[in-house]
Amino acid sequence: MNLHEYQGKLILKNFGVRIQEGIAVDTPEGAVAAARELKELTNTGIWVIKAQVHAGGRGKGGGVKVAKNLDEVKEKAEAMLGMTLVTPQTGPSGKIVHKVLIAADAYYPGESETKEFYLSVLLDRKKECNVIVYSTEGGMDIEEVAETHPEAIQKEWIDPELGLQAFQARRIAFNLGLSGVAFKEMVNCVQNLYNAYTHSEASMLEINPLLKTSDNKIVAVDCKVGLDENALFRHPDLATLRDIMEEDPTEVEAGQSNLNYVKLDGNVGCMVNGAGLAMATMDIIKLSGGEPANFLDVGGTANAKTVEAGFRIILKDPNVKAILINIFGGIVRCDRVAQGVVDAYNNIGEIKIPIIVRLQGTNAEEGKAIIDNSGLKVRSAILLKEAADIVKEVVG
Repeated sequence: MNLHEYQGKLILKNFGVRIQEGIAVDTPEGAVAAARELKELTNTGIWVIKAQVHAGGRGKGGGVKVAKNLDEVKEKAEAMLGMTLVTPQTGPSGKIVHKVLIAADAYYPGESETKEFYLSVLLDRKKECNVIVYSTEGGMDIEEVAETHPEAIQKEWIDPELGLQAFQARRIAFNLGLSGVAFKEMVNCVQNLYNAYTHSEASMLEINPLLKTSDNKIVAVDCKVGLDENALFRHPDLATLRDIMEEDPTEVEAGQSNLNYVKLDGNVGCMVNGAGLAMATMDIIKLSGGEPANFLDVGGTANAKTVEAGFRIILKDPNVKAILINIFGGIVRCDRVAQGVVDAYNNIGEIKIPIIVRLQGTNAEEGKAIIDNSGLKVRSAILLKEAADIVKEVVG
């Protein structure tokens, strides 16, 4: 589950990380009030207006603006709210901006120069441990840095039993070229960031840029946090931060029916029980000349209700030319699934695209008989190759 910048920063602040102070608002009038409040808090007369969408590269799409007076704050917030922001990460359709973050300027003048760093914490699946990735090239796309200056990216792997050690935090600060007060600030910041990552059970935490201010403070100017959805039951406070307006409506609807659904760009909808079988089904669709339109796992206890919900979700995609239902009857009986398909078909009404049902396992033959005798325009198969041949036939 992704968080907005302002939400991620609140988590960081709770763990002692110094952040760029800001207030999220959804009206131009709220933006002016927030700017006034920040001026009293930080004594700044410059503000940054940031679009709050689940995508990076906001500045490139016009989603980050600087305002030097209250009139500009209102004007730029008004222009940004409701706009469709297109960035390299949103795709051409973009995302609608429902909220903006009014942030106090952190690039104030002082005795020394400011410096931007990059720092993220994530899981290295290959090494089976967390890793801190950091670089002196902050403020830039890390992918671009990796491609053009790979030597500028450094990593610190964390022993899962010992956790982050003090010497590792010091090594990171040293490798970033810091000394004195800034060095101590960075050590403290790295330790607090790692604590925020582990205690919130995040899947990714990225700060870009992580700023050394002109008075040697270390400040998280931006923040991207992804939480592990499987751990949210332990964090009900974090679960409330979910913004469904930033998610695909069909995927939200699928989640409400306890279906695991991911929309793809193909022409063959698939409904399967089990993630591994779903992957194999998508492979067989491609080998048959089609393209999978979705990943849809109805789980090991598929019934008429979940099958009907799956049908309705798949049929919302206008690109779908056929639906392949591939069920292995282990926990669930194939005859019950077959009856569920028939009931769902009747409840939904006429379905104009071909439906192929492949049943294998417990009571597969009985399930095939139910499909064949239903009088519906549903074609059944027992072998996966049979189903693949029918898919090839109907999609050409």
